[in-house]
Amino acid sequence: MITLNELLSQILNKDLVQIILSNSQDKEFAAKVKVRPVLIKGELLFQETLYRGTQVFHENYDGTDMVARVETLLTETFRQGEFQGGNMNATVLVSKKGKMTIKTKQLQGSVPKQRELSDLSHNREKQYILQEGVPVDFLVGLGVQTPEGKITKNRYDKFRQINRYLEFIEDVLDKLPTDRTIRIIDFGCGKSYLTFAMYYYLHVLQKRDICVTGLDLKKDVIVHCNELAQKCGYDKLTFEVGDISTYEGSDAVDMVVSLHACDTATDYALDKAVKWGASVIMAVPCCQHEVNKQIACSQLQPLLKYGLIKERMAALITDAVRANLLEEQGYDTQILEFIDMEHTPKNLLIRAVKRNGAAKMTNRNRVEDTLEFLQIAPTLKRLLKE
Repeated sequence: MITLNELLSQILNKDLVQIILSNSQDKEFAAKVKVRPVLIKGELLFQETLYRGTQVFHENYDGTDMVARVETLLTETFRQGEFQGGNMNATVLVSKKGKMTIKTKQLQGSVPKQRELSDLSHNREKQYILQEGVPVDFLVGLGVQTPEGKITKNRYDKFRQINRYLEFIEDVLDKLPTDRTIRIIDFGCGKSYLTFAMYYYLHVLQKRDICVTGLDLKKDVIVHCNELAQKCGYDKLTFEVGDISTYEGSDAVDMVVSLHACDTATDYALDKAVKWGASVIMAVPCCQHEVNKQIACSQLQPLLKYGLIKERMAALITDAVRANLLEEQGYDTQILEFIDMEHTPKNLLIRAVKRNGAAKMTNRNRVEDTLEFLQIAPTLKRLLKE
């Protein structure tokens, strides 16, 4: 019978697909670990991705160190390992008493194509959900693609943004209902690049029954978006003229999206999402002026006296407070990087997923202390109390 050390020696090479370690006995340390090969500065390394709560950590190891690392993880923390290589797969199970069972399977049929080292470079072409060269009706209609599927000049950043957004939705797909129509509202949809992308991904690619409403103040934009939706045959995607703060068009929503809603408009969108009991909330805040005007803290004055620093700190504080307030309302909340900073300074996305069971209120006093320390009264806190 093959040992774990022998298995790792055989599978840790450039043809490794991935290793997944799961069934953790210490989830405070890690719930799951993934390993994949990478090429960094011409050297073959193995990147560990460790999932701890809502955080993800990356570490690179050479082959020898990765063998020792996986052996330690399977001995001390995880009870299951899935190994996928170029010509073999393996499963490792660890009993409560520490007995290790290893089952391997040689892949039959055609010989797998040998991977070139250059394929592992961090700079290799990214595989997007929507692929370049494959025309998509709404992308053509919005001018992102040509009818042949080529990305239009000066629109590649938008193409990347759309795909990054779809990745965030893909991560929470299992949080949306499967036994009925999924109701989605996009507040401040604007030209609706991402609204169309969301509809296409969920309805056309994932075959989900959905109904999406986009809301914006600009009448000409809404007219254009409705025309394009009709042209593409998206019969359950509609756009309306309206203000987020006064919108009363629904009383039950599964997913609320708010991308680049200015200043406190984001707070109104988050408040409505919470009160609707939305399962998923996704917001990319913009123009966080409110806290910048309010913040007054003598201990931080040496930092706040610089206008640019104060503006950036206020924006980060605003979104951190929003995330904490959502947690108080029963949501598991993350603040994620939307797209790279060179494309837009408004690159933080708040993603909140409703927890099962009662809301945890353990951090309420800490948030109150923070607001008092900074002397700020954010709109979202006031709205949630009403």
